[in-house]
Amino acid sequence: MATREKNTLVFIVFILCGIVIGGLLGEVSKSISWLSWLSYGQSFGFSDPFTLDLGVMQLTLGLMIKINVASIIGIIVSIFIYRKV
Repeated sequence: MATREKNTLVFIVFILCGIVIGGLLGEVSKSISWLSWLSYGQSFGFSDPFTLDLGVMQLTLGLMIKINVASIIGIIVSIFIYRKV
């Protein structure tokens, strides 16, 4: 693998970790009154999955993205850490 491809892969891993950790912290902070603003967010995507029945095979597709303030902060922190490393 070329260095650029490795850097891109590491960057994507950092971003995904920031999203997951930020989302987790947002969900945990929902019950804490002075941190509840971290859980404020929006969900968008397909509310009902799309099913394609081909007789022999059934294919179900769905996508729901849930982002909150803590996830956005996690993305920003992960970009900052990536640039420092």
